[in-house]
Amino acid sequence: STSELDNSSSDSSSASSTVDKNDNYISSDNEKCGIRDVWSSNLHEEFQTICRVVENYPYVAMDTEFPGVVARPLGDFKSSTDYQYQLLKLNVDLLKIIQLGLTFMDGEGGLPPGITTWQFNFKFNLGQDMYAEDSVSLLTNSGIKFNKHEADGIDPDKFAEMLLVSGVVLMENVRWVSFHSGYDFGYLLKILTCSKLPTEEKDFFSLLHLYFPCIYDVKYLMKSCKSLKGGLQEVAEHLEVDRVGPQHQAGSDSLLTGKTFFKMTEMYFEDSIDDTKYLGHLYGLGTNHGDGGGGGGGGGGASGSSP
Repeated sequence: STSELDNSSSDSSSASSTVDKNDNYISSDNEKCGIRDVWSSNLHEEFQTICRVVENYPYVAMDTEFPGVVARPLGDFKSSTDYQYQLLKLNVDLLKIIQLGLTFMDGEGGLPPGITTWQFNFKFNLGQDMYAEDSVSLLTNSGIKFNKHEADGIDPDKFAEMLLVSGVVLMENVRWVSFHSGYDFGYLLKILTCSKLPTEEKDFFSLLHLYFPCIYDVKYLMKSCKSLKGGLQEVAEHLEVDRVGPQHQAGSDSLLTGKTFFKMTEMYFEDSIDDTKYLGHLYGLGTNHGDGGGGGGGGGGASGSSP
């Protein structure tokens, strides 16, 4: 994810909300921003819309919120990148995703009319599920309603069933846009495969490239942009990209990721990214994992922040 621990004191907001005639929980603040909250009660309906939207808006910017990092792997590791992958695997295997944000854009960065972003809210129980205290405090301060996640959160298996047939994954023509996203994709692969992550990093990348054939990681692209540094919020501010919606929520973060990617492409890559150099790489881990490259998992920390 893209949220940063050192920004946790700023941009806190408590989103106002209403309940519609079908008892769907709607954040009016998010809805005004074009961000649709998805719960178990409106999951099927919203996926029907997404199936249509992705046909004309095949760039999918993505972010997750998850409950931090709670454990460190022990033992001997082949390299520092092997340690980073084992750290990612250990925590993704142990923990549950809280939110996923998907923003749909066209090849010029244009957004669909009306709703542009879907924020999926997963089942999460603070009384039963593991989490890092600082991560959950940050998310609570950012407006995430954990009581609603417990009552009406999405079942990951039902989400996986719909995502697999949505035309969003397993598609060569869909390009995923992310920021420091090893953990984000780790949680998605765990959901899609209904299993723990592979023991070996190379097998993780094989799975990754099967489900997500085309990925850009903005943090990895920044390696070629000398003046850009830091987390998503800092990069967006440097590029004069405005945030829409509350920071440290997956919908707003995915929208900011997508807008930042296209502004960065325009300013630093002359609107043309060399796929042979950048496609399929994730920031943070190894570099030689088959076609499309390697790269690796993003950081851990509060709701998917960089360490």
